[in-house]
Amino acid sequence: MKRLQTKGIILSRTDYGEADRIVTVLTPGEGKLRLMARGVRKPKSKLAGGIELFSVSDLTFIRGRGEIGTLISSRLDTHYEAIVQDIARVQLGYDLIKTLNKATEDEPEPEYFEILREALEALNDPKIDQRLIGAWSGAQLLKLAGHAPNLRTTAEGEALTEDATYNFDLDNMAFAPHAQGSLNAGHIKTLRLLCSDHTPGDINKVQDLNVLLEELSPLVRVMLSTHIRS
Repeated sequence: MKRLQTKGIILSRTDYGEADRIVTVLTPGEGKLRLMARGVRKPKSKLAGGIELFSVSDLTFIRGRGEIGTLISSRLDTHYEAIVQDIARVQLGYDLIKTLNKATEDEPEPEYFEILREALEALNDPKIDQRLIGAWSGAQLLKLAGHAPNLRTTAEGEALTEDATYNFDLDNMAFAPHAQGSLNAGHIKTLRLLCSDHTPGDINKVQDLNVLLEELSPLVRVMLSTHIRS
């Protein structure tokens, strides 16, 4: 049978039998794979070191006749080891991996892999605010799934303005003008950044985002739980 090679990020690992493990892998070009790693839990397994969490790995595999293929070889390409030095970043990393696993089907677009890779790279940098990483990841997932918020007009089609205040309408994924609204032009501009092609590292260079991120992070989480399977 033909051997295939791919980059991959491990989404989950499930023990199977006495020494095997089934790994779920997100790849940029081969979809989401479920692979049997035979003997990986044995002390001298050559596969174990290449299927670490919080890593990008080089994998060689054979597709199975059913839904589970076979992992032939594995080697770490990039291991984001700084993540595990901070328990809060570890938890956010687990949450992101879990969300990506549940939000993706068997043939996800390559962009899902890139979102997770960029998020792990950002988590590995202690200078990048965790709230930014979480909000950026959520905004990128919403955009990719076709549920990005309307950041140009209200639900009624009126242009968003600098001097108005707003509440957010989850049903329409749009801002609604309100005299005592808790959101303003600063929040809208920050959401535009989060939904843009900029990486967390790029956005982290913008000054004075701390308060805006503190207020936007819960909103992005609610958007995500409303519109993305998790």
